[in-house]
Parts: sequence; structure tokens; C-alpha cells
Amino acid sequence: MLHLATNWTTVSSLATGFGTLVLAVATFASVRSANRSARIAELALQEQRRPVFTQSRLEDPVQKIMFVEGHWVRAGGSRGVAEHVDGNVYLALSLRNVGAGIGVCQGWFVTAGLVSSRSAPTHTPEDRFRLQSRDLYIPAGDIGMWQGALRDRGDPAYRSVAEAIDARQPISIELLYSDQVGDQRTISRFGLAPVGDDDWFASINRHWYLDRDGPRPDSQVTAAAEAVLRAQAAGEEAARAEAAARSNGSEPAPQEQARD
Repeated sequence: MLHLATNWTTVSSLATGFGTLVLAVATFASVRSANRSARIAELALQEQRRPVFTQSRLEDPVQKIMFVEGHWVRAGGSRGVAEHVDGNVYLALSLRNVGAGIGVCQGWFVTAGLVSSRSAPTHTPEDRFRLQSRDLYIPAGDIGMWQGALRDRGDPAYRSVAEAIDARQPISIELLYSDQVGDQRTISRFGLAPVGDDDWFASINRHWYLDRDGPRPDSQVTAAAEAVLRAQAAGEEAARAEAAARSNGSEPAPQEQARD
């Protein structure tokens, strides 16, 4: 009768190898889970420090702002300032930080005219921003202000912005800011629209995160702008058709109303 001898050395080696493999898989899964948890914790911490600037509310108090020459301006809730006085251009915005972290203004860019997502789908290059000479901090969930001035008549932006102010035309301002440690840099685009004789209303247009994608991809914003333009063109075409029908002495065909 044939007897098969068991090679316990081989069995032991196989068992050890299998155990090592199981331990390696478990370790890999544990490390991957730990890395994922650490990444989530890091993102949560970042969001706790991220500032987001927008225009202040209409009911927010008036803020008094002084420039280096001793010139004072007043910016009410949801308003801004655009003055061309004594050869200087003075600009200011009443802001609210709707983010969770302290915001620190780092730089700014101004241009005449109302810049839209259609005409300028991306923000101004960072190297074109003017550095902020004054430390401007805006607490989370609170109001603050931004200020800037153009004094050099040879500045490329001086003439166009001064003329826009004198003619009571819109102005666009982009602000570059960060959290309190200089990270999470963000660019927000604002518009200043003249109202009445000397008032300017501020409105937010776009936000760009410079450290990662968001909050909305440019492709989505472009698609939304194109949809608005198509709807506007369709409305204008319908209005022209109605006007032509009335001029011909006939009424446009009534549209069928939806019924429940």
C-alpha cells in the first residue's frame, strides 16, 4: 500500500505566505481608508477657513472709508463708491463675507464697462492685479469693505475708468483674496452700476477658486450664458412677429393655454 508522506515544511511555507498576503491586503485597505479619512478631514478644515465675498445686504450699516489723502467716502449696504475727484479715482465696495473663514484682500483689478460671463468667461490673469497696500480683513459672516484708487494719469486704466465714472457708466472690479494664512485664494468679480445722481449699486458676478476647480466649471457657466442668449433672441423674435402682425392690422394667433 502506497503511503503519501506530508511535507510539513511546504505546508508551513504556504500557510505563512497566505497569512502574509492577507495581512498585506488588510494593511493596504487600512492605509487607503486612513488616507481617505485624512483627505476628508483636510477638506473639511479648508472649508472651515474658506472666505467667500459678496455684496453686503441692503439693510447693512453705512461704512465710512478714508483714503491716504484724507478723502472720505461712505458705502451703504449693497452699494459701492466710484468718484473722480481732484484728478483721483476713488473706488470702494461694501462687502459681506458669506464664507466660514476670515477673508484677507490681496489685490484688485478694475475696468470700465460691465463685464459678463459671456464677454469674459475667465478671470483676469493674476499678474495684472494691483497689490493691496492696506490690510483689509473681513470676518466670517460679517461685513467689511474694500478700497482702491487710481492716481497716476498715465495708468492704462485711469482714463477709461475716470470717463466711465463721469459718464455714469458701469464699472467692473475683480478682487483677489485668501484665507487668514494666505491659502485658498479666490477671485470674485463685482459690477458697479450707477443709480440716480451719485449712487452705485454693487452686485456679484462670478467666483473662481485658484487652488482647485470650483465652485462651478467654466463650461457650465458658458452653457448657461448661451441658454440665456438663445431665450433672449427667441423673445425678441416673438416680439418682432407680434409687432409686424399688429402693423398689418391683424392680431397674432393666440397660443393654446395649458389646462389641468
